[in-house]
Amino acid sequence: MEPFIVSARKYRPQTFRDVVGQQAITNTLQNAIENNHLAQALLFCGPRGVGKTTCARILAKQINSDGGEQEGEDFAFNIFELDAASNNSVDDIRNLIDQVRIPPQVGKYKVYIIDEVHMLSQSAFNAFLKTLEEPPKHAIFILATTEKHKIIPTILSRCQIFDFKRITVKDAADYLKYIAENQGVNAEDDALHIIAQKADGAMRDALSIFDRVVSFSGKELTRKAVTENLNVLDYDTYFEATDLILEHDIPQLLILLNKTLALGFDGHHFIAGLASHFRDLMVCQHQDTISLLEVGESAQEKYREQSKKTSSGFLLRALELANDCDLKYKTSKNQRLLVELTLMKLASIDFDGEKKNPESLALQNQTIDFIAPASFYQSIPRKPKEGGPISQSGYKQGEKDSTKTNEDYKDSDQKDDEEQSPVSESSSIPLPNTSDEHSETPLEPISTVQEPEPNKIDISPIKKRVSGLSLSSLKAKKEHELNKIEVIIDEDDLPKDDFLETDLQKHWADFVEQVDKKGQKILASNLNTDTPKLGKDFSIHIELPNSTMKKEIERESFELMGYLRSKLNNHFIQLNIKVNESSAKKFAFTPEEKYEKLREKNPAIDLLRKEFDLDL
Repeated sequence: MEPFIVSARKYRPQTFRDVVGQQAITNTLQNAIENNHLAQALLFCGPRGVGKTTCARILAKQINSDGGEQEGEDFAFNIFELDAASNNSVDDIRNLIDQVRIPPQVGKYKVYIIDEVHMLSQSAFNAFLKTLEEPPKHAIFILATTEKHKIIPTILSRCQIFDFKRITVKDAADYLKYIAENQGVNAEDDALHIIAQKADGAMRDALSIFDRVVSFSGKELTRKAVTENLNVLDYDTYFEATDLILEHDIPQLLILLNKTLALGFDGHHFIAGLASHFRDLMVCQHQDTISLLEVGESAQEKYREQSKKTSSGFLLRALELANDCDLKYKTSKNQRLLVELTLMKLASIDFDGEKKNPESLALQNQTIDFIAPASFYQSIPRKPKEGGPISQSGYKQGEKDSTKTNEDYKDSDQKDDEEQSPVSESSSIPLPNTSDEHSETPLEPISTVQEPEPNKIDISPIKKRVSGLSLSSLKAKKEHELNKIEVIIDEDDLPKDDFLETDLQKHWADFVEQVDKKGQKILASNLNTDTPKLGKDFSIHIELPNSTMKKEIERESFELMGYLRSKLNNHFIQLNIKVNESSAKKFAFTPEEKYEKLREKNPAIDLLRKEFDLDL
């Protein structure tokens, strides 16, 4: 019985053409060899299992190949592999430097492949610097690492750096398909895509998973066998969950979650996979982004069909809820309840992306939006000032409106009635009989309006509270704009009394005191900075040391000017603020500055210092 060789070793690439997913790097190395343009120090960095060591071995073989060697010649005498994880001391690097001086006996170059080079100690890196910068002509160093940021900059500056990328799901799946055909394994495309996704960009991991799954399922590699062996949730679970969410079937959705948890999956895995499923559905909604969907062809068709049932608004809201649950999961005390609550919220989203309101669904076709017409309020009787009946126009008998006639009111009422939105028969409000214009009999209120007290008439609008985005509210807002009355005030009627500067300063101080009691300390301090002075044409002048204080006062000037105009009975008062930075107070901090301040206030201090010969 032949010993089993794992696929990662059996199918290790022997030429640059066999390397998967690193075409840019392999082409660069191939051209460098052909054009004799190869650097003597190379650094291969990137994630695990993407081909760094493999490319280093292929490069070492090709630079020593002259075409006359035997088939399978590996130039083992010329290739030295050093594991820096276990040989990371200064002595190990010194031994390496001593070996480098000896030229190769076979071939042209001696190649030193140092794997996991970031594990070298600081002293070992420093001992390696000179040799790495100026190696012998027959020596080439290839350094490989998964953590480039741990290598000191002096080493990086001496190397030609090649950044290996993660292998895409498509490239990994295609290579797995090639290996499955070589081994006679009948593998489904969806199964290979799941293996490639599980490998997370590492080809070596993908091959290891492939060997494990083949050992489990034999020559028939199905999607079900892969999901069962790898303990991953099949996307059929997420398709079913999304269908239940779209149907707003909360009970079945919770049962599906319970079945998933019973299989050994935790809630975090379920909600994270559901978020990825929503992302894939959104990707399918646009033709240009379908290429971002990394699944097999049969799965792509399922995603396209389900994406047609959803809207972008729904998917955005669902992604937001699922992502929020993902972030809160680890800190939650009751993690299962958090996932169940998220699923209930998802099932309560309508197709337009907004949550359904259970109350509005229960009262559907039973609620109405009613705005009473103006004629309704005019029909309510009003109490006359001096007794006596009132007419329908609201005036006592014998009185006439100086601006409008009864015909004008009638036309206005008719126009208002026509502009109001129609209401259903069940909600229509009958207007009282107004045929007898001078009738003294009080009108009985309708059932939907509370009966007013004997001496009070309530004429407030009777209107159902509606949403700010409903059609009725938008219509009411439009009517309100149309009914706005523009008031023109004659400036000659405004007060314009004279006042003294002392009166101004008194009321100014009163306002500052009120502001200070309210807690607006900064505004009060700014207003106290300068004493207001009265100028021409009732203008008030103050001077401030900076523009910041000016902006603070201007922001509150409406309240200030309203107070002063009211107290001084003059509507034409204006505030003028001037900024003079030289007027800012200068504070003394050092002993010399404090002494100068004291000498300005009392020059005798200087005489005292000279008399007693004092120093600061």
